[in-house]
Amino acid sequence: MRILVTNDDGVEAPGLDILEHIASGISKDVWMVAPETDQSGASHSLTLAEPLRMRELGKRRYAVKGTPTDCVIMGVRYLLADKPPDLVLSGVNRGQNLADDVNYSGTVAGAIEGVLLGVPSIALSLAIGKNETGTPEWETPMRHGAPLLRKLLKAGWREGVVLNVNFPDCGPSAVKGMVVTSQGQRNPDYLRIEDRLDTRGKPYYWVGIERRKGRPPKGTDLWAVQAGRISVTPLQLDFTDHETRQKLSLALGE
Repeated sequence: MRILVTNDDGVEAPGLDILEHIASGISKDVWMVAPETDQSGASHSLTLAEPLRMRELGKRRYAVKGTPTDCVIMGVRYLLADKPPDLVLSGVNRGQNLADDVNYSGTVAGAIEGVLLGVPSIALSLAIGKNETGTPEWETPMRHGAPLLRKLLKAGWREGVVLNVNFPDCGPSAVKGMVVTSQGQRNPDYLRIEDRLDTRGKPYYWVGIERRKGRPPKGTDLWAVQAGRISVTPLQLDFTDHETRQKLSLALGE
């Protein structure tokens, strides 16, 4: 099995080393193509207005001056064009990618791009505590990552679906199991804007998410991670709401 790994935290991120270790537990044919710099929040952006720069870091290891999407495209369509990967892994992200996060996450976008290119793909993230300022429990994905992926690969999933995996903020022995979940939804009031003044008195702004510990519905990704479980959420890339489509078709006389 040939595996392509990427992330959105950049080539220097410790989570990328963890992901390479996980992938190496499944296959000896592992390739890494990751962004030169932190691309957190880049979502599914694609570099079109300027050329991509790529440099070789070592055997089967490359850095691209671009987004996670750029990296997966370069890996699948250029570096491995003669023999495309059988699996794309994106992460392990320093911080959770739950609920609404998937719309902004470069980690999830890297996996989505893999699916769009016809390759089964999985995004992996690690929760790290309140406001994402804690110390990551890297040993948790290190220990549970490969066994989880083996189970998922054995089960399989249909085309057009990306798997979004989130590890809870606890040590590996404290994990209470693995569970398949639905995507949760946060309160929009959690979005906050902090305004400040620079040294010249001009305003600037930070956009962030306030992490509050609420009571998410059972069965959601938010609930699972809060309960100390590894969450596996299958996300479909077809955004069509078929119920609304049928209703509008009737209204338009189709």
